[in-house]
Amino acid sequence: MQKNTKRILSIAFILLISAIIVLLLSLQNKSQVITEMAVQYELEKEELADEYSQLSLQYEGYGLRIGNDSLANLLDAERFKVQRLLDELKVTKATNAKRINEMRRELETLRGIMRHYVAQIDSLHAENNQLRAENKVVTQRFQQAQEHVESLSEEKKALTEKVTLASILEARDIQIELLTSKGRKASRISRLAQMRFTFTISKNISAPRGEKHVYIRIIQPDETPLVKNNDNVFLFEDQYINYSARRPIEYTGEDAVVALYWDVEEFLHPGTYRLDIFADGYQIGTSDFSIKD
Repeated sequence: MQKNTKRILSIAFILLISAIIVLLLSLQNKSQVITEMAVQYELEKEELADEYSQLSLQYEGYGLRIGNDSLANLLDAERFKVQRLLDELKVTKATNAKRINEMRRELETLRGIMRHYVAQIDSLHAENNQLRAENKVVTQRFQQAQEHVESLSEEKKALTEKVTLASILEARDIQIELLTSKGRKASRISRLAQMRFTFTISKNISAPRGEKHVYIRIIQPDETPLVKNNDNVFLFEDQYINYSARRPIEYTGEDAVVALYWDVEEFLHPGTYRLDIFADGYQIGTSDFSIKD
């Protein structure tokens, strides 16, 4: 009887020890599983945080690339939402599987919104590229038209200058006579009483017809003009200058012989003088002559 009791107790003890060993092994395996699961949760959380960060950078990058203010504001709003969820994820426990799964679904939704905005941005870029190309063509055509207009303007200017030059009168066959008071040739400056200037205005079919004033300037050796009255002026090259004598003529486009006179009433110095002839605001002839002592 005692042997049976001992045997039963021995078996019970062995069973108890076995049960304790099994329990310890089970607890150890469970702890290892929990540890492995915690590590896995943490990795998934970090991976999800990385994905949120990348999405936030994508929103920011696209926001900087576009010039559409309305679309840029929408992108900023979505980026702030991504950043808010990222901040929440950082403080969420890795073991909170329910919230992390919800945030993963929200990430997919935000990615879908991003794809929608990217499509709009690409469309805007395509439209802008097309507009830039069209604007380049328009600009090139405008420049070509402007160059053509400038070319025509230069041609017109050159033609006008040619017509103007062609219409300028010309005085030829200039003759200068130094006369005494009796109309004879003055051989000495002391006997000089009058100067007579004759010349021919050449035929010019391009010059305007009608009444014209012909002016002469008698330039002394000291380069000052002989003038009877300081108020005797005419316009030449945008300024008024004195003339020595003038005469109106009726120009018909044919050769016209003109004569003008200067009565010597002042003291003259011997030397080289110059006669300048003007009409229509242009100098049309010149000639030098000498007065001897």
